Amino acid sequence: MKKDGMPYTIIFSFIVCFVFVFVLSFTNEGTRELVEFNQQVARQKAILNAIGIEYESDDQVPDLFERVERIERNGQTFLRTERDGRTVYATEFAGAGLWGVIEGVLAVDAEVSRTVGLEIISHNETPGLGGRIDEPWYKNQFRDIRIRDDGFRLPRGVPADPDEGMIDAVTGATRTSESMVDILSGVVLTMRSTLGR
Repeated sequence: MKKDGMPYTIIFSFIVCFVFVFVLSFTNEGTRELVEFNQQVARQKAILNAIGIEYESDDQVPDLFERVERIERNGQTFLRTERDGRTVYATEFAGAGLWGVIEGVLAVDAEVSRTVGLEIISHNETPGLGGRIDEPWYKNQFRDIRIRDDGFRLPRGVPADPDEGMIDAVTGATRTSESMVDILSGVVLTMRSTLGR
């Protein structure tokens, strides 16, 4: 068979594609359990971070996470634990951002009157703009901020005041900031009504 003929090119391309697909499939199947375990640990870390439970290494995460109780109320799943002598509730959320779904964990006090912490699990927001929602400065705003009757809001022409439930927006990412306020306000209002607060 001539190497510069059409049949050779087709057969060679098919064999090369088959080999690469086989190797990729084999690798995918061979690492599936490890990937699922790592995803589970990443989710557990996000929950522990939002609640404010510190850990020194990833090896500690599964043991620390066992202290977190999973509760069901009216079809909603919440996580509950004791931290520094007080009850903390957390819930995972997903909502529409500007470019895709934003997933995270929000932790609040037992009365759902103040936040304990926020952790972003995944998002599709623009890096350097809306993508800054997973930076520490943004997430740290959600440590001990008062939850208003209507949730949270962005300040307009005044500095953000945590005691008024106001959070700073991300400069250049107004839509993402508004989406976060809408998502998190919806989360806390659902938590209040479901937990009877």
